[in-house]
Amino acid sequence: MEMLQYALRKFITGIPLIIGVTLISFLLMVYFGPDKTYELVGKNPTPEQIQEVRHQLGYDQPFVTRYLEYLKELVTFDFGYSDSTGERVNSILARTVPISLALIIPGFVLGNLLGIALALIAAYHRGRWWDKFIMGGSVVGMSVSFLIVIIAFQVIFSSNDGLGWFPVRGWNVYDFWDYLRYVTVPTLATVFVALGYNTRFYRAVIVEEMGRDHVRTAKAFGTPPGELLFKHILKNAMIPIITRIMFSIPLVVISGSLLLESYFGIPGVGLVTYDAITTGDQPILKAVVGITAVLFVVVLILNDIFYKLVDPRVSLK
Repeated sequence: MEMLQYALRKFITGIPLIIGVTLISFLLMVYFGPDKTYELVGKNPTPEQIQEVRHQLGYDQPFVTRYLEYLKELVTFDFGYSDSTGERVNSILARTVPISLALIIPGFVLGNLLGIALALIAAYHRGRWWDKFIMGGSVVGMSVSFLIVIIAFQVIFSSNDGLGWFPVRGWNVYDFWDYLRYVTVPTLATVFVALGYNTRFYRAVIVEEMGRDHVRTAKAFGTPPGELLFKHILKNAMIPIITRIMFSIPLVVISGSLLLESYFGIPGVGLVTYDAITTGDQPILKAVVGITAVLFVVVLILNDIFYKLVDPRVSLK
């Protein structure tokens, strides 16, 4: 009951955040986004034809009216029809979001689990060659652009000039083996880049925790390394780790796979968002921005609840 009350209270306080994000993004879309009028009217349009198209697109409405209509779409989860394809935006999201999740979840999970494991090893052997080797590899992962990694991995694993083991582009998935063929190279690219950032961050958190009095005492009493790392260090370092993981989720779900989907030709929500940006498809952009803002508020709520689960001293009041 306490958690339910807290979640409700937190969601209500998150409403100004949603309004702020959607207002700024809507302002940018309306005044600085592309105008699709002249794409739709054809050559040599009359003023009446231009006015008719602008009316159909809703461009002739006052800004406040258009923004309130947008908020209504967000509350009812009905974002209308895509300007480019005429398909319902909800149908597009229902088709593409599962593909993006299937694409990004393996890399996201592996990147974090391996990052925590490598950070524990590096922190436990702090200053020794294991630590230097892992941190050196992390710097390499952080230094190389994600775009370069994607292209390099495509050449190495997918092209005829490389190993040619996996498809270069596309998403023809009908069974589990198809899924592995299409998801392996994007996952390897994601893990390669994520490991650098995750390992360095998690190592810094764990090293700080290793300097606590209770850890030194446990070590002095001869606590085995496994128990020391997982029970006395990792458990108490979970709050910053949870924070990093949770705040990555909205971007990963909605827009984090944009580069992957663009370069691998995978029809997920990232590719749809990219196409909407280049064509000025406002209904899709409004849906993606609004849902991302709502997801951030939901993540804020879940984040604090997870804090409470891993550390009973945290209060939800």
